[in-house]
Amino acid sequence: MKPTIKDIADKAGVSIATVSRVLASKGDSYSKKTGRKVLKIAKEMGYRKNNTAVELVKKKGNVIAVIINATPTNFSTQIIDGIQKQANSLGQHVIILYAGNRSPELQHQAILTALERAISGILLVAIEPDQEDMKLLEGAGTPFCFVSLYLEQNNILAVSSNNRDVAYQATNYLIGHGHKKIGLAGIDQYHTGSQRIDGYRLAMKEHQLNVEDDWIKLGDYSYDSGLKLLGDFLSTRVTGIVAASDMVAAGLLNAAQQKGIQLPDQLSIISIDGTVICQIATPALTSVTQDFYTIGVESVNKVMGKKAPLFIPTHITKRSSVAEI
Repeated sequence: MKPTIKDIADKAGVSIATVSRVLASKGDSYSKKTGRKVLKIAKEMGYRKNNTAVELVKKKGNVIAVIINATPTNFSTQIIDGIQKQANSLGQHVIILYAGNRSPELQHQAILTALERAISGILLVAIEPDQEDMKLLEGAGTPFCFVSLYLEQNNILAVSSNNRDVAYQATNYLIGHGHKKIGLAGIDQYHTGSQRIDGYRLAMKEHQLNVEDDWIKLGDYSYDSGLKLLGDFLSTRVTGIVAASDMVAAGLLNAAQQKGIQLPDQLSIISIDGTVICQIATPALTSVTQDFYTIGVESVNKVMGKKAPLFIPTHITKRSSVAEI
C-alpha cells in the first residue's frame, strides 16, 4: 500500500497536521529541523502527492473536494447539484469523497485523501467531525465549510438551514391546527438533532404545552426509523408528529396505513426537508421545506471566500397530511 501522511506522522513522531504543513511548505509553524526530518522520511517511504510530490501542493488548485456522509435521507442530490453549478461558474472542478455513515475511520480517511490533493477548499456535507478531524482540518491551512450542518462556532464556516427554527416552525404549525400532544420522531442527538429538539421544545413551551418523555423518539432519519417508531407512539396518544426527515415521515405514514390508522384524520404528520417524497406520498406530506440547492450554491461561495449567508430560509409547504382538531 502507498504510504500516507499518517504513516509519515507516526514514523516522525509528529502530528498529521504538521506533516501536512511541511509538505505544503507552510514553514511558519514548525522548526527547520522538523521540516527536514519529515521530508527525509517522506522520501524514504516513497511518498508522493498525486505523483508530483511536494511541489504539487504549491500550485493553486481549481478543485473543490466534497466529502459526503451517507445519511439515510434523500436531500444530498440537490446539494450536490447546487455545488456543481456554482463551482463550474467559478472555474472550479468537483470531486466527491465518500465518508460512510457515521464512520470515524472512513470520514477521517476522506479528509486525508482530500488534503493530499491540490484543492481550493473542502465542503463537508452532513459531516459530524470528531476532535481528530477538526485538528486535521484546522491545521492544514485549506479552507473548509460544513454544509447542512452548523457547529455553533462562529469561527467555523458553515451554510445550513436554521435547524432550531425548522423544528419550531413544524411544531407551531401543528399547534396552530389544534394539536397539543405532539411527538418528534427519528431524530438523533448530534448537532442537527439537538438543535431541532431545542426548537420543538421551545414551541411547546411558548404555548404552555407539556412534553412527555416518550414523545421524543430517537432514530437516524431513515425510512426504517419511521416504520419502527410508529408503534411506539400509539400508547402516547399523540395526535400529531414532527418527522425528522421525509424518509422518517414516509416510514411513519406507511406503518400507520398498515395498522389501519387514517391520515390525517386520526394522526397528522409534518415532515422536515420537503423533497419529492412529500409530493408522491399518499396523502402528500406537509413539510418544512429546505432549499438544499441554494445551500449547495452558497457553500461554494463561502469556501471560496465570497460573501454567503450562514442560514438559508425555509418555508412551510402545505399539503394533505395535517388536519385541524
